[in-house]
Amino acid sequence: MRQKRMAAISLDPTLSLQRIGKDSPHRHRAVIEEIEGLIRVYDDGHVERPQVVPCVTSTLSLELGVTSRDMVIDKFTNIWARFYVPAAASSSHGNLPLLVYFHGGGFCIGSAAWSCYHEFLARLSAKAGCLIMSVNYRLAPENPLPAAYEDGLTALIWLKQQSLRGSSSDQYWWSSLCNFSKIFLAGDSAGANIAHNVATRLCSNNAMSLKPLSLKGTILIQPFFGGEARTHSENYMVQPPRSALSLAASDAYWRLALPAGANRDHPWCNPSCKELKAVKHLPAMVCISEMDILKDRNMELCRALGKSSEYVVYKGVGHAFQVLSRTQLSQIRTLEMVADIKAFITR
Repeated sequence: MRQKRMAAISLDPTLSLQRIGKDSPHRHRAVIEEIEGLIRVYDDGHVERPQVVPCVTSTLSLELGVTSRDMVIDKFTNIWARFYVPAAASSSHGNLPLLVYFHGGGFCIGSAAWSCYHEFLARLSAKAGCLIMSVNYRLAPENPLPAAYEDGLTALIWLKQQSLRGSSSDQYWWSSLCNFSKIFLAGDSAGANIAHNVATRLCSNNAMSLKPLSLKGTILIQPFFGGEARTHSENYMVQPPRSALSLAASDAYWRLALPAGANRDHPWCNPSCKELKAVKHLPAMVCISEMDILKDRNMELCRALGKSSEYVVYKGVGHAFQVLSRTQLSQIRTLEMVADIKAFITR
């Protein structure tokens, strides 16, 4: 029997963290993996995820000036996406860039319906003047990698179908505003890893044509990568209060997400220069948090990607600050991030 592993993690208290209580119906079974308060995995395959962040509908306040709706992408795998369309786009027929966004959560938790993502992406859509398609992909450990990467590709193939249907598509309410030749793959944490790996697959597979879609770049916010050898920031970074990612939690996520028998040197977790070669021509913007344990990994990624990449370091903030922290500093840095993303996609 596998030994139980537990990794502690805490979030901003305003998110009303609910822990799994002792009244769990599976309390008599062996827990083989746990990230405290976020996910518990039992030896029979049962998985529990407490409601750490509220899930909300696509409704938005009118003052945001953004319309949002949920759309089914693949009914067989239950993949869906939440779209964000800025109201100012009504006169921008066929001119708006589209961000295909993947949420974070270590591949194991999270949702496109989480309130923190709903708020962040609605504001990003409004301020950056772009369409956003936030993909709700399958989670590990029930669906280990590469399931999330496959879902990303499925979402892009669905986008291609909508672009070809034109005015006959039931998605014309947003597709008529979209510049399908200006697509960006984006995400934070594990979502940034998904964006990167989907881009890698697209760029290394000449047989997969997404025309008329054209991928213009990736936006990688605190991308979640790892390795067996520790970096300096993984070992010594002093974490801010209520850090969203500890080293123990990071290790647990990788154990749950990677294929059976793989370690953290698997290329999906620790890509080599050879694996990165396919995307070296593709512009990439990497958003790095100064207080993040992933800081050094993110810097290594930028160096490996070479001249096509650029990065911004956000001072004084930690992992996922833009969605999980309510401090004044985090709000200031989030506005800076939104402005940086806008500049990247509107060049």
